[in-house]
Amino acid sequence: MLTKARNLRTGRSVWQGERPPRFPRQGITEDTQSDVVIIGAGISGAMQADALSEAGFSVLVVDRRGPVRGSTPASTALLQYEIDQPLTTLTHQIGEEAAIRAWRRSRLAVDGLGARIEALSIAPVTRRDSLYLAGDVLDADGLAREGEARRHAGLETALLDAATLKERFGIDREAALLGYDNLEADPVMLAAGFLRAAISRGARLAWPVEIVDLDAKSRSVSLRTKGGHHIRCRHLVFCTGYELPFGKMPKGHGVLSTWALATAPQKRSLWPRCCFIWEASDPYLYMRTTPDGRIICGGEDEDFVDEDKRDALMGGKTKAIQRKLGKLLPGISTEADYTWTGTFGASTTGLPTIGQMPDLKNCWTVMGFGGNGITYSRVGAEIIRSGLLGKGDPDAELYAFRS
Repeated sequence: MLTKARNLRTGRSVWQGERPPRFPRQGITEDTQSDVVIIGAGISGAMQADALSEAGFSVLVVDRRGPVRGSTPASTALLQYEIDQPLTTLTHQIGEEAAIRAWRRSRLAVDGLGARIEALSIAPVTRRDSLYLAGDVLDADGLAREGEARRHAGLETALLDAATLKERFGIDREAALLGYDNLEADPVMLAAGFLRAAISRGARLAWPVEIVDLDAKSRSVSLRTKGGHHIRCRHLVFCTGYELPFGKMPKGHGVLSTWALATAPQKRSLWPRCCFIWEASDPYLYMRTTPDGRIICGGEDEDFVDEDKRDALMGGKTKAIQRKLGKLLPGISTEADYTWTGTFGASTTGLPTIGQMPDLKNCWTVMGFGGNGITYSRVGAEIIRSGLLGKGDPDAELYAFRS
């Protein structure tokens, strides 16, 4: 088994309230080949399939569960350019030049993702600003320094004092940063849309298919399925999320548990402009709205131990999120229609690991660790497409494996 199987989520997310996307079940019944094999048919694999099929590669996507059945339905899908790690903190970790490049690339990724979704007409997307509230990581003075750093990087940001924050949003905190032009979408619809776009160009989707062995050579990769069939490809891309290739965790990365809820619809009680709200705290509370007036709110993250412990905490964690949500926005209802918990990855820098795998020729991976998973999936699609075309990417070293 190339990746360690995990129970990635429990409960029922708001994205599972509608009829799930349907794709014909098609396994691997004979030996086959393709320019590129992508392992994983979630949002990362779907974006890879779209990018690489458009670039002219023949693409085969395989998944042992089925399309969009892993972590993607557990995403709260705040598609932000703002990285979990504040720019001021990241500057201390990796230097100002690299930190600014990482934040700018994240901004470009959100813009590129929005443009791609519009070009393909695969899902409705709404532009949302984001409100970053003072907390135990950055207080009012810290937010002021963070705002200056972002503006210095060319990222327009407004600093709101307590009075302005209360007047404009009804929120009682000492300060906040207001960022602009992020994206709000349904992650399941996005993943299904990207997969369908790739399939329309000739990409193949095979499931349930489990890859149990590989042989990476200088010019090709040979794969063996659990059913005993062989697949030969020029390039292999792991998009398996938090089911890590060979169980190897990149340096500075870890696996966490998170919890989330979606309230009943309450359009009249939503805050002005329905911007994303999150905190400069650890762990932080984060929230967004849906087109039908629900509030999606999540947080209470802690280190992952095992699925049983994660699941056992769901009742208590849901109540804690409800208390925090009610305290922050006293006028809203915290009654939950949907509750869920999931496993996700984080890193000390808030940056993902994307690129060629050490000691495995022609093998690549996208580990979208951090709170910007879908944004990083877009970065991964761009970097790997450039790499496979032999062009390289100017920011590739920001996300490369660290030994």
